[in-house]
Formats: sequence, C-alpha cells, structure tokens
Amino acid sequence: MTTPIQSLEVSYLMHSTEDPDKLASAVEKTLGINAAPTIEELEGHFGNRIVHVVYHLTGQAASSAFVELARGMPSSVKREVFRNIGDMLDEHSAMYLRLDRQSLVRGELALGGTEPVRVRVKPRLFLVKGGAAEFYRGILGGTG
Repeated sequence: MTTPIQSLEVSYLMHSTEDPDKLASAVEKTLGINAAPTIEELEGHFGNRIVHVVYHLTGQAASSAFVELARGMPSSVKREVFRNIGDMLDEHSAMYLRLDRQSLVRGELALGGTEPVRVRVKPRLFLVKGGAAEFYRGILGGTG
C-alpha cells in the first residue's frame, strides 16, 4: 500500500548548555520516531559548540510520524495551520512547520518559537489531487 507521505524531516539546533536527551526524547515521543538521527557538530560565532540534529524518515515511517503529529495537535493549532497553510507550502507541495521546542519538552504541541523544531513534510505528488492545502487538511483531520 502506498503511503501519502514520501518523506518527513525533523531538524533542530542544540547548544552546549542544553540537555540533548531531553529534546530528542520529546521529539521522538511526539512523532513516534524509532530512528537514529544524523548529528553534525558545528561551531558558533564565539567558538561555542552547536549540534545540528536531523531525523530523515521515508515511506511508512514518515506517514506514521505525520499521523502522530496530527493526532497530537490541539484543535487550536490545527486551526492555525489551516488558516496559514498557504504560507507553509512550497512550490513542490512540501509543508514546513515550526514547532515550539519548549512546548515539545513539556509534552505539548505549539507552533512558533525562537529556536524551533523544524518539520518538512513531502507528499507523494501523484496523491495530491485537490491541491496541497486540501491534501494536508485531509490528513490533519478536517477543514479547521
């Protein structure tokens, strides 16, 4: 069976003063991710250590993670996504969400934040029939 989501990428930056396990655990639990991330060590402007964490999921794992994300979204967040969905889509029908990392650590889902957890969702284009906005609304559960 073909899944509606081709790939899902979750990424965020971690500073040396942050607990990497706390945020990784929150991201993995919220999205039901059972994969190891790719970790890239970077250096900040003042020589401080920064870690770029990326989870790249494809096929069923990507679809399952997006369904978990949709399931965990409060109705107020879904309404905000539906209202601004045009701004969250690119020319290839990929959707970009910025999740508030502090809310994630508390076990909640909220959009925004100064240092967000970024989520990029790429659909299987042949399944996007009524337009990308309607495609995502259908998966997220309604029209807001």
